[in-house]
Amino acid sequence: MMNWEERRQIVKVANLYYFDGQTQAQIASKMGVSRPVISKLLNKAREMGIVEIYIKDENAHTVELEQQLEKTYGLKEALVVPAANLSTEMVKHALGKAASSYVSKNIKDIKSLGISWGSTLSKFVQEYPFEQHRDLQIVPLVGGMGRKFVDIHSNLLAYQLAQKMNSYCSYLYAPAMVESLELKERLVQSEDIAMVLKEGRSVEMAVVGLGNPFEGSTMTEMQYLTSDDLDSLKLAGAAGDIGSRFYDADGYQIKHPLNDLVIGLDLEEFKKIPQVIGIVEGAHKVESIRAALKGGYLDVLVIDDVTADLLLHPPGSTD
Repeated sequence: MMNWEERRQIVKVANLYYFDGQTQAQIASKMGVSRPVISKLLNKAREMGIVEIYIKDENAHTVELEQQLEKTYGLKEALVVPAANLSTEMVKHALGKAASSYVSKNIKDIKSLGISWGSTLSKFVQEYPFEQHRDLQIVPLVGGMGRKFVDIHSNLLAYQLAQKMNSYCSYLYAPAMVESLELKERLVQSEDIAMVLKEGRSVEMAVVGLGNPFEGSTMTEMQYLTSDDLDSLKLAGAAGDIGSRFYDADGYQIKHPLNDLVIGLDLEEFKKIPQVIGIVEGAHKVESIRAALKGGYLDVLVIDDVTADLLLHPPGSTD
């Protein structure tokens, strides 16, 4: 048991360090001991509960979630934005802003950036600042043609992002998903489409969204997926999609006819991209996100705090 003198010394060192702002070296000189001794005493003060450190800031909660996500899922970085009292649209804008800030800070030496499609990625492009990246090429990673939801198609997002970055872009003149394998083969063999797909496989950084095909699915709203498709995807064990490619709960691309009809990168090709940034919102996508992380498709995750908390602490868990 620690005697009064030892405890008094610990309290004195803690008081000098935390309240008076003295350095460990200054305290060591004052007390006639070495600096490592002071360091050990400060550690003891925390271990014994004599000193408790609190970070009083609204970002403390999200920073803690970020660190837990990085540790649990082996992410290079996680960015968590607060979603309390915000509408879905506002949360997507906040995620877009966080993702755009990350990309802006990390794109200096990047020569090619890939982008998929979706409403959350649309907010990323909207929030991106105007910059000068004349040598940067923006590449759509999945087809994007049609009359519906044009504002979230990959081609338009690539064009708008290139405008923001003062760079240039490619266009993938094909739908995300076609009606038959025969049509797909004809399209992917055309020189223009083959070239853009090749460019997509070589990008150094990619920004992607994640989908849950069974709830809040843009692919269903766009009528890419019918009720029969959803039934068969469920039977095949689909848990989510990236770039319109479906994967199961363990993150493996499922064997399903719809995956064969997509014009864009497949999941193994996404995996080979040096840095993939996933932007995702919504508790309904928790299992889709977890499966994507298991599959190793994401290096950076941009997510809201409610979804992040559910990802780390599923209902019924003892964590």
